[in-house]
Amino acid sequence: MEMKNHTVVTEFILLGIPHTEGMEIELFFVFLSFYFFTLLGNLTILLAILSSSHLHTPMYFFLCKLSIFDIFFPSVSSPKMLFFLSGNSHAISYGGCVCQLFFYHFLGCTECFLYTLMAYDRFVAICYPLQYTVIMSHKVCAILATGTSCFGCIQATFLTALTFQLPYCGPNKVEYFFCDIPVMLKLACADTSALETVGFISVGLMPFSCFLLILTSYSRIVCSILRIHSVEGRRRAFSTCSAHLVAILLFYMPVVLIYLQPTPNPWLNATVQILNNLVTPMLNPLIYSLRNREVKSSLRKVLQQIGFIPEQ
Repeated sequence: MEMKNHTVVTEFILLGIPHTEGMEIELFFVFLSFYFFTLLGNLTILLAILSSSHLHTPMYFFLCKLSIFDIFFPSVSSPKMLFFLSGNSHAISYGGCVCQLFFYHFLGCTECFLYTLMAYDRFVAICYPLQYTVIMSHKVCAILATGTSCFGCIQATFLTALTFQLPYCGPNKVEYFFCDIPVMLKLACADTSALETVGFISVGLMPFSCFLLILTSYSRIVCSILRIHSVEGRRRAFSTCSAHLVAILLFYMPVVLIYLQPTPNPWLNATVQILNNLVTPMLNPLIYSLRNREVKSSLRKVLQQIGFIPEQ
């Protein structure tokens, strides 16, 4: 098909992770292991929370949603990456590329908002314990959770439309393992400088705003914890919050390194992106379960019921 004397691109070729030629088999098994344990860990957390009525609280409701998104987030890029690492075609359709970019940013943005909500939940629980059940009612939690998805969808729609309203009429080799904004803009047959600036502001502003809100929440939380006289109470509060803070750092560091660096480095970007796509979702169940007695207790009961560990 011709348009303005250029061939319109109907598919793209994913070249994979830069500088890893000849390592496809090794990478296939490594990433398959990461993906498997990501799915297993998050499904286990989901099962533990859903099967225990005493965990049906706002904190675990948001953790449950985080686990669902941690299952879908790596599923945007991992199956296709594993497919071509196993020796199959590197091609992805134009529509498939659009879907990858949309769902990657939809799930990523929603998780960003979700971490902010989880920080707010801890802030209310520790700073306003007597009003907690009123402020964080089931209705409020449902509205907030729906809001995160809606705002994530709006942000992802804007970024996807911004990227694919450009003409793609020549080169179709994507120097990456999935379709993302920086690598797609390189292939556009038009000046992308203005769009790069708009995208940079959009991608940078949203996480930065969320991070400021999280920082504000935790500043207030720390002040409140320091006023707790009970050593056990202080320890429990810090234990709950420290798990969330570790997860936040693991989530935000890759975002800063990938999207806000002045001079992109393909190898660094790919390494950090894999950390963000596969390693962080795999570690989140460990972070939240290992430092949480209630989750560990519920997990133990679930594993005993299905016969994985003997009953005591």
